[in-house]
Amino acid sequence: MNILFVVSHAQDWAFDIPGVTVVPAKTYLMDPAYGECRSTKVFNLCRSYRHQNLGYYVSLLAEARGHAPLPDVEAIKNLQADELVQDTGDRLAQLIDCSFAQQDADAAKLTICFGRDIAQQHDPLCEQLFRLLRVPILHAHFERAGDRWHLCSMYAGNVGDVPPQHHAFVARAAIDYLKEEKIRTDKPAAERPALAILLDPQRPESPSNPEAIRKFCEAAGVLGMSAHMIAPDDARRLPEFDALFIRDTTDINHYTYRLARQAADAGMVVIDDPDSILRCTNKIYLTELLMRHHIPIPKTMIVHRDNVDQIVLALGLPCILKQPDGAFSLGVAKVESEQELLVKVADLLQESELVLAQEYLPTEYDWRVAVLDHRPLFVCKYYMVPGHWQIIKHEHHRMSEGKTEALSVGEAPDEVVKLAVQAANLIGDGFYGVDLKQVGSQCCVIEINDNPNVDAGNEDGVLGDALYREVMGVFRKRIDARKGSTAS
Repeated sequence: MNILFVVSHAQDWAFDIPGVTVVPAKTYLMDPAYGECRSTKVFNLCRSYRHQNLGYYVSLLAEARGHAPLPDVEAIKNLQADELVQDTGDRLAQLIDCSFAQQDADAAKLTICFGRDIAQQHDPLCEQLFRLLRVPILHAHFERAGDRWHLCSMYAGNVGDVPPQHHAFVARAAIDYLKEEKIRTDKPAAERPALAILLDPQRPESPSNPEAIRKFCEAAGVLGMSAHMIAPDDARRLPEFDALFIRDTTDINHYTYRLARQAADAGMVVIDDPDSILRCTNKIYLTELLMRHHIPIPKTMIVHRDNVDQIVLALGLPCILKQPDGAFSLGVAKVESEQELLVKVADLLQESELVLAQEYLPTEYDWRVAVLDHRPLFVCKYYMVPGHWQIIKHEHHRMSEGKTEALSVGEAPDEVVKLAVQAANLIGDGFYGVDLKQVGSQCCVIEINDNPNVDAGNEDGVLGDALYREVMGVFRKRIDARKGSTAS
């Protein structure tokens, strides 16, 4: 197996460890050779994992490349969660008290390197923190209150935080981890099943209109389940349900991801699951994933501050610029001139270290193929808004949409449906809307969306109520399978 230590700058890791290759983050992200590497393990030792910083993208693209990063994006998100310190402190309360029982001071700080205490006094506690958080270098602060010790704060560190006299210890801890540790991936091993449908009544751009929600609830009842609407502040109610169906626009910096992760960790059936949300909501990840598996996409370029001058040469004008985590056609711009391109790229790079640029492919409509449980469910043509180049137009705080034409799966070209299913299956077994363009005889995937639109009067134009029963049928099948495996 190839072992890569990815760092912000080459000089950040000055140790020679047999079998380990040290790679600067930009090289790992931009050199196509790393996208072709197989059987690779990435240790992300960048100076920051802040959202859409280089360290964040290292883990994101490592996941897309199948490089099993440490930390992975889930670990990075967990590290930034407000409840992390409280939850971790509660989970390890007894171990924390035991570890500091002989401590005279009322406060303590630990620097944890690959699960080892740099002071070599609290290794059992450090090992558990490492296993829970999966971050190579971590700082933790503890304080005594009465006769109890409490975890007060944690944050990711880097080799630059470690005093020079301890550098040899960091190298030894890394070597020991590589020799002895194995990455553990814990898999979450008669009343009517209860389904929670999550939606935000305050958001106008919900993936399903009220009539569609009513039909989902009706279909659940036909299949022997009870369906209940829950809102963003109903996280405490999740244990009441067997499954969670998300009908709100998702993002990893959003309550939808947090609740999906909470439900999945509790062993519930979740559509769409947190991994699908993670993979679908970042266009950089999707681009890397589709290219790796040779799925045709428009001519595409990952843009950073050092290659802006190459966009026009590579893609021509006009071209499309995309914010990595935009949704509902937001964060997507068509630029007609070099001056407009430079201004727009500069704006987007203020928000993200990487931006997506694609060739402009004008078409009358986009294909949308919905894929559920690895099978095509419905097909639509999404037409462009009249006089506009997108299927959705945002103007003066108003949103207008082009018309939707539903087709049976058999009416769509075979290559469109086959390509959509192939692309969706790279994400998982959830509910996906694959957008494609067809120019002449050539098809290409534009993007893969989790929680695709299902509006009564649009997407159900062919299947009618059967569409809602199909979706609810997958929930029922998975709930029954999960309960059966638990009972056995």
